[in-house]
Amino acid sequence: MLKRSVNEVALAGRRVLMRADFNVPVQHGVVGDQTRITASLPTIRLILAAGAKLVLTSHLGRPKEGKPDAESSLRPIAAILSQHLGFEVGMIADPRTDAALAAVEALPAGRALLVENVRFFAGESTNDAALGAAYARLADVFVNDAFGSSHRAHASVVGAAAHIPAVAGLLVEKELAAFDAVLGTAKRPFVAILGGAKVSDKIAVIDNLMERVDALIIGGGMAYTFLAAKGIDVGASLLEKDRVVFARSLLDKAAARGMKIYLPTDHVIADRFAADAQRKIVSGAIPHGWMALDIGPESAAEFSAVIRAAGTVLWNGPMGVFEMAPFAAGTQAVARAAAECSGVTVVGGGDSAAAVNHFGLSERMTHVSTGGGASLELLEGRGLPGVAALQDRG
Repeated sequence: MLKRSVNEVALAGRRVLMRADFNVPVQHGVVGDQTRITASLPTIRLILAAGAKLVLTSHLGRPKEGKPDAESSLRPIAAILSQHLGFEVGMIADPRTDAALAAVEALPAGRALLVENVRFFAGESTNDAALGAAYARLADVFVNDAFGSSHRAHASVVGAAAHIPAVAGLLVEKELAAFDAVLGTAKRPFVAILGGAKVSDKIAVIDNLMERVDALIIGGGMAYTFLAAKGIDVGASLLEKDRVVFARSLLDKAAARGMKIYLPTDHVIADRFAADAQRKIVSGAIPHGWMALDIGPESAAEFSAVIRAAGTVLWNGPMGVFEMAPFAAGTQAVARAAAECSGVTVVGGGDSAAAVNHFGLSERMTHVSTGGGASLELLEGRGLPGVAALQDRG
């Protein structure tokens, strides 16, 4: 649990440095999805309404660290923030300069500035002490509201928190409360849904959830390693041969403790990985040369029934290649079942969040996480450096 939040500190007349997550899709200077920006607005507005000067930081994309490039500039984000806040949000080109400090000092209370992409500055990813101190010099209080970056021990996430009082923003608090609800005191039956491409990406998650859940639903590409472990021919489907033994041991472990693992029994298969590929639905073994790109209708119906009856649902990973319309039905069925469940439903960021947004069902979930990597590390039972830094400050 966090010791302090943004609601518990005096902000009036103070300079506040807030790490946000504005890593949104931008193409030719146009923001494609504002979800992460709008998620930060409650904390931003709280700070401004309190009469503080606000300095915002974030990364965008993956520019070569220390090498600014126009395509990764946060200027389009500043424009969107200006629209939402009703005043022009200016830019700080380099937080390490005296000009940056002067700009903050000259900022009126209740107004905000945005620092250019933190990855433009060498030392961000290594948590360079001088860079962290430079950020802290601009403020009296640090607020971390970038849940999606809290698994990274970077200068803008952890470094500044070493020098000034550091607290959690409203979004970080909301995210942590949601995951605590499923990993701490989940209402039964507790059903976890895991999908995505590879078993290897979810080994630690599976290990952590095995002792907590009542049932585990496995779909997506990772399901075919488990089916292979049961001796079922998976054709040309995604298969991690080096994880088959692990999958078999997991199935044995679940059987020994009476925990149900649901795997797809029918599949939407294709002769190649393409939206216009020849496709058909098969049950059981997958023919040679064909690949499964979605769960079939029988599996979707079985999974949906289990999900609707759950007291708690945790979902991380799609059931198929939902980005291609012919292979989206399974993921859509799972999303709809989670939306119709009367229990707590938490979607663990990343592709799962993209899926529920794609199907227009995000508002019907209890919580949709803004952080794929951060949520994955919580599901693995690991701590987040960006949260630990706040706890350390007390």
